[in-house]
Amino acid sequence: MPEEAKLYHVLPDKAVQCDLCHHFCRIRAGRSGFCRARINRGGKLFTLSYGRPVSIGIDPVEKKPLYHFLPGTRTLSLGTFGCNFRCGNCQNWEISQSSGEGMELPFRSPDSIVQEALDAGCPSISYTYNEPTTFAEYALDIMKPARSNGLKNIWVSNGYMSDHCLNAVEPLLDAINIDLKSMAESFYRRICSTLQHPVLSNLKRLVRSNAHIEITTLVIPGFSDSPEMLRRLAEFIVNELDPETPWHISAFAPEFSWKMTDSDATPAETIECAFEVGKKAGLTYVYDAFNHQDTFCPQCGTVVIHRSGYTILRHDMNGCCPGCGKTIITLG
Repeated sequence: MPEEAKLYHVLPDKAVQCDLCHHFCRIRAGRSGFCRARINRGGKLFTLSYGRPVSIGIDPVEKKPLYHFLPGTRTLSLGTFGCNFRCGNCQNWEISQSSGEGMELPFRSPDSIVQEALDAGCPSISYTYNEPTTFAEYALDIMKPARSNGLKNIWVSNGYMSDHCLNAVEPLLDAINIDLKSMAESFYRRICSTLQHPVLSNLKRLVRSNAHIEITTLVIPGFSDSPEMLRRLAEFIVNELDPETPWHISAFAPEFSWKMTDSDATPAETIECAFEVGKKAGLTYVYDAFNHQDTFCPQCGTVVIHRSGYTILRHDMNGCCPGCGKTIITLG
């Protein structure tokens, strides 16, 4: 049975307003919200995805991607269905753009998820695959016992959550990777059907929190590959967040996308250009899947972590540079 949502309020004529993200959907009786995962039934808002994970797996934490948080460990990852973005480039669109209708999904209690992570020896749980804001009630009910059992909580998010949502999540959040898709408002409107400014505001708030933050940007030819835009994005991280915030540059693979299969794949030289833009802007840690995966100490140049894909070949286990002692990694 659907679970009643927590963050919403009632409007006249049995309508409701969802308060989870910056869409603030006003939903009439019998209708669903923008994310397809919440429905108004008789003047009450219900979450359709509570306890119904579509996917549960064990991943390297580097796959989130997080390169400076618990490196070399595995994380129990789970996601449901629905998303508050409509990104044409989405590669998880089978679940993110689904309402869950027709899916035979067994109920999984929050405690059973925590126990699975403990049994697998994972030090963390990641709320990922689709946007965790859309299943925030379920995520929060997992995050609380996870924290009580010594596990870390990781979100992989588009950063569009409301202040109401962040107020609930932030005290239990240990790490987050947020997609900063572009510095162009037009990109968010055209490609994602959303606004950009809430993402920037949430990043500014989160960098002041106790959560570890990393940022990912997907570089799509013709849409988000402008050197000028990437410069402004990198300078935003340097000037408005923290120059030591890790920035991950990822390449677009059109064959796996929802609505952009006719677009071009991202050339290696474009990724290299983005890397150079980030370093020139003053970012300390810039990564990409082609040539730049290792973590170097910014003070003495020592290779602190040597990676190949998601595999760590060597790293200093105490989180500090073995050459000069600078703290590089968050160990929890």
